[in-house]
Amino acid sequence: MDLPKSPNVFHPEKPSAVGSRNSLAQEYRDQQSEVNQLMEEETNKIIHHLTAKLPKDVLERLDVMGSVKEKLYNYFNQNFQNMFNRYIVTAEDEMEKKVRDFVDREESKVLARYTPKEIADLLNEIGGADKFNSGEFEKSIVNMYGHLQGHVQRGVNELETHTNNLLEQKRDTGSFIRGENAYSIIKCAFKDNVDKPFTVTDVKLSINILDSELISPIFHYQVTVEYLIKDLLSRYITDCIDKEIEELKDERLAEGLEELSDSEIVFTKLANVEHHTDDDIESEKSKRYAQVAKAIMDKLTELRAEIDPESFDQMNIRENLKKIIDIENIRTRGFNTAINSITSILDTSKMGYQYIENLKNARELLIREYEDSNIANLPDERYQLKLRYIDSAQLIEERKSYDVQVKSLELEVEHVWDLVEVIYEDDKPWKRVTDFNDLAKKVKKRIKVLIADKTGAPIYEDIDKVWDEIMFVKPAETEVERSNRTYVYEKKKIYERTILIRQKLLEMYDYKYPKERQVIEERLMFLEREFSRFDYMINPYHIQPGLILDLDITSIKRTKKTLDSMANVLNEFLLGVSKGFQDAAFATFTRRRSTVRTDLTQSFAAE
Repeated sequence: MDLPKSPNVFHPEKPSAVGSRNSLAQEYRDQQSEVNQLMEEETNKIIHHLTAKLPKDVLERLDVMGSVKEKLYNYFNQNFQNMFNRYIVTAEDEMEKKVRDFVDREESKVLARYTPKEIADLLNEIGGADKFNSGEFEKSIVNMYGHLQGHVQRGVNELETHTNNLLEQKRDTGSFIRGENAYSIIKCAFKDNVDKPFTVTDVKLSINILDSELISPIFHYQVTVEYLIKDLLSRYITDCIDKEIEELKDERLAEGLEELSDSEIVFTKLANVEHHTDDDIESEKSKRYAQVAKAIMDKLTELRAEIDPESFDQMNIRENLKKIIDIENIRTRGFNTAINSITSILDTSKMGYQYIENLKNARELLIREYEDSNIANLPDERYQLKLRYIDSAQLIEERKSYDVQVKSLELEVEHVWDLVEVIYEDDKPWKRVTDFNDLAKKVKKRIKVLIADKTGAPIYEDIDKVWDEIMFVKPAETEVERSNRTYVYEKKKIYERTILIRQKLLEMYDYKYPKERQVIEERLMFLEREFSRFDYMINPYHIQPGLILDLDITSIKRTKKTLDSMANVLNEFLLGVSKGFQDAAFATFTRRRSTVRTDLTQSFAAE
């Protein structure tokens, strides 16, 4: 009879057999009952908390689609099993590698037993990579625990997101990003799908991560080497000033003086800038050339990412300077880090993609879940992601094009408005009052004789009209509005004009559809569709230089699988590339010495 621990025994329940889930080391403990007890206890805690906090009518509505206890139990059980299985697989893989390496080393020792004694003793005295060296083993342990921690953290994040969505019934922007990165949202719009409005939701989400908040700075491919070095020097100077401020704080604290206020810290930093640099560009003894000499900076003038092959010489100073900068990957480090972060998170989150286009020189990344871009052929669960880095010069050009596009839409809608107005006036019957304007023209002379001539006031037609009867009068623009145009007034006016045009068409033709009406309505439908697409875009006046992440998500309302998965992806991505919003006043806040009371520590001892 085979022993239970024999390697020839395969059984799922026998302790220490091959494929068994039980071990002799557990001393026949009931593993399943222990897990059930843990799950039951955690579930009952949450149920007790919900029962104590929520009203009775809310609790009754929560159990309409199934027991909340069963849902929580399933979430705990599923995530616990996933994390445990990942841990077991990782541990077994690492242990297998260690055993294989150990066997290889022992076999190599046996094969070398005929080595002369002197050489063997000499090698033992010198020692080798495997003698008293636990570095490789420690690296494996660190990697194993690192992978385990990542799996556990991801499982906890998913569990937290699912639990919050279950309890809060999240269907809004808050289900995507929370915490210190919520401010980064530029635009988030939920709207019903055009083809399936009752079952499918379309979501547009745009996130802006500013330059100052990026963990790794991003530069355009075309930026000069001189600019890169100056940016490094600027960061170095800022770090030096921060160190000086910290030393000053410690000195004042040691001398018993009051701590510097926030304003004093800012003024001190501004005053210390002159200690590290100045505006004298021509002098070689200028402080700005203390770290990098003026001769080197002159060599780098207008030197970009690429050098003309005809003038390229490996022995030139500028080529070697450029090579040093390229080896450090300063130009590509930030954007490549962002790309690696988003793609690895999508892979580990089971959010695969069939299409990716990395425009490296343009600093733009496009990812689609499916290669086909025809919406009619795509499923109801899909996403499209566009990651782009944009600087101030690009923003200025995009704002110019946005201004032109708004004016063009206004012009086209006004043209349709004028066309309908002309047709309406031409179709009026003669000598008959149809609307208010006809009545005003008919009694115009009588008003002039009976009222205007007697009072001396100008008649209505001679007064300049400011109100167009579509939108209220727009206030004059200040410098704030001119620099940050929202175009809310103009967009709403375009929308109101389209509604009035349709109303006038209904008054003119009722249920008749002549060729003129068909042509006008086709044009109006085209303009409405294009205006909706334009309004769905991001206003570049609301963007600041930095990283832009555009997400277009389509998800089924009942399942929300893509929405939930993308929420985990976004939070993990922002955590990896952004420092988040930090208020300097709160970050550096310390209790003022003037507010520390010494009379609280009283005693009866003699002073």
